[in-house]
Amino acid sequence: MTGPRITIVGSALSGNKGASAMLEAAIQTLGARLDDPQFTLLSMYPAEDAAQNVYSNLEIVPAGPRQLGVTINSLALAYRVLPFLRRILRSRSRAIKALAESDVLLDQGGITFTDGREKFLLYNVASILPALNTRTPVFKCAQAVGPFQNPVNRWASKTFLPKARTIVTRGRITHEFAEALGLTNLVAGADYAFSLELDGTEHEAVAEQVDMSFFDADVVGVCPSVVLQMKVDARGGDYVGQIVAFIESLRAQGKRVLLVPHSVRTGTDKTHNNDLPLCREIHSRLRLGDDLLFIDRELSSQQLRYVIGRCSLFVASRFHAMVSSLAMAVPTLVIGWSHKYREVLEMFELEEWAFGHDELTLDYLGERFTALDNAREEVRAKLDTHLPKVKERSIMQADLIATLVGAAR
Repeated sequence: MTGPRITIVGSALSGNKGASAMLEAAIQTLGARLDDPQFTLLSMYPAEDAAQNVYSNLEIVPAGPRQLGVTINSLALAYRVLPFLRRILRSRSRAIKALAESDVLLDQGGITFTDGREKFLLYNVASILPALNTRTPVFKCAQAVGPFQNPVNRWASKTFLPKARTIVTRGRITHEFAEALGLTNLVAGADYAFSLELDGTEHEAVAEQVDMSFFDADVVGVCPSVVLQMKVDARGGDYVGQIVAFIESLRAQGKRVLLVPHSVRTGTDKTHNNDLPLCREIHSRLRLGDDLLFIDRELSSQQLRYVIGRCSLFVASRFHAMVSSLAMAVPTLVIGWSHKYREVLEMFELEEWAFGHDELTLDYLGERFTALDNAREEVRAKLDTHLPKVKERSIMQADLIATLVGAAR
């Protein structure tokens, strides 16, 4: 018998390094629990992901939004209702072959089926529907779902979420939303990216590109987000101007600043899953100096986590930049846009260190950062206390998936 086969959707190696961290955490943890597992990634960016794929047991299969939503879903439906075509469908479609032969589909979408993101609802459904049609169990890795007040989202959620074998909620608020919807296939967990382990090569790899002596003093990491920029600017704010002024105020206090994008797509100026153009604009308006370090290239998820871990304090707007800083026990201030940030910080008793984009002003950001700076030892103590339990809740997913795979074989 060949080793177990696992198909993954909703994550990537390129672009958003949070997605990469979830994907690579799954490969790491399941590789330690299963005998010779083979992985297939249904990829939104197949060429970029293939270029960064260092895993011999990971196959990259193209699955852009249109290809996934139309082609793969149509073929999966045909696979279900026309049994006599199944052999030819498996031979003609790599995606159908992978799904039909997989023991489980891992859905690693970070936030799905939630009010206010109805434009992504079709993708949320399209990500899991092919597996349902090929009778492949769906395991939704730790993610945020809900609230479910919008009628369209509520209908879709009540229709499709109960069909998943398991839904891992990554915080109290999501779990309460899901329970209120009547879902019973729930497990309370923590984001899979907390399970990502460094392999010890990160320092040498990063040092080839970055002068690591920069981190010998107090360094504040700042991770902007184009998602936040759009939300702030839509209400008449000036996100870039605020971040520039905030960074200059930190430098005036004698702190060194690391400007780092956590979502980068090399070779394109498109801003979807790509904060590098935004960071370049911010950097162009900053005064140059030895107290400023801008990482203007794409690092691996492990390298990025290592660099974040060298900071003394961190200001995050990307969700998984927050996860990486918390995983490295770095006191973190979060500017967010949904409940997904606060519910993770709650696990550390640190929810007071998050605020919404609607509260963002230069003065308020400065006040909250000063408060975090003054409380850094207390915050670090809470991180040290709660991090082992959070990591246990994260890696528990690997045990559940391994059990599911074992039962399917």
